[in-house]
Amino acid sequence: MHFLDQAKIFVRSGAGGPGAVSFRREKFVEYGGPDGGHGGKGGDIIFEAVAGLNTLIDFRYTQHFRAPRGKGGSGSNRTGAGGDDLVIRVPVGTQILSDDKETVLLDFTEAGQREVFLRGGDGGRGNASYKTSTNRAPRQHGSGWPEEEAWVWLRLKLLADAGLVGLPNAGKSTFINAVSNANAKVGAYPFTTVRPQLGVATHHGREFVVADIPGLIEGAADGAGIGDRFLGHIERCRVLLHLVDATGDDPIDAWHIVNDELAAYGAGLEDKPQILALNKIDALADKDVTKLAKSLAKVSGSRVMLLSGAAGTGLEPVLDAIVAALGPTPDKGNATTDTGEGPPAAAWSPI
Repeated sequence: MHFLDQAKIFVRSGAGGPGAVSFRREKFVEYGGPDGGHGGKGGDIIFEAVAGLNTLIDFRYTQHFRAPRGKGGSGSNRTGAGGDDLVIRVPVGTQILSDDKETVLLDFTEAGQREVFLRGGDGGRGNASYKTSTNRAPRQHGSGWPEEEAWVWLRLKLLADAGLVGLPNAGKSTFINAVSNANAKVGAYPFTTVRPQLGVATHHGREFVVADIPGLIEGAADGAGIGDRFLGHIERCRVLLHLVDATGDDPIDAWHIVNDELAAYGAGLEDKPQILALNKIDALADKDVTKLAKSLAKVSGSRVMLLSGAAGTGLEPVLDAIVAALGPTPDKGNATTDTGEGPPAAAWSPI
């Protein structure tokens, strides 16, 4: 499945149907009078967050969404049928942004969350509603309220509990494969990971989601390498695991580069709890690992954990630290079910 984390689409709600101009004409009925019914309401544009989706790729091929308009009223005081609502299903973590990308209009953080984005127009009044004591045979009617339309951006920010950061080839993909059900690509060259990866890890009966994003290099905030575009996927992570390659040319400098890029990106990433781990320790002698860990701890002012994702060394203490940083399992509460009455929704799903 191809990964796409932003897409631009056009949405339009349905216009209201026109009211009817009609008069009752029935044999043996002395007084008829106006009996034109109201027009039907246009369909709403509704966004719904659903589980099981982690890409916006289908919105590349379907970019225009229009809800049906309401039907016109008719005689005998019959109201026109309302247009069906159009439900657009998006992955959990999707944000709806204005056309200029400056304003977040909707933010979907839970599966099942539904929001009416554009309301359909109300139906026009039939001529029966215009009847008065002095206007016994009105011929005016309402044409129906117009639809609403907008160009919007969809931006996906994957929801994860822990996010992995580090330079390319720091061993992030190997780590996520070792501790979760992910199957990330691993290779002996930079930028093996070109799109975010999610994995579900289980430790001491606690399940949590780990996100691996493409590696950062110096100048990523200015577009170097893959840039910092994918950092948005860890904005909502509660803890970051910073992996430093022990076999790199300068692990201390590598730590500085990544933290500088997090600070340059902003969005509070530099303030998130960070677990610092020295990876690939199986490739160095023990005394070299100890010396390097002490130097890194002195510079960072943090505890340095030692691990090797490839050899499976030190994974348990790192997972313990992640679970401790995440804190108690949040209470999701009872799911609510929508029991509201109304016309059936015409759902559109990229599944």
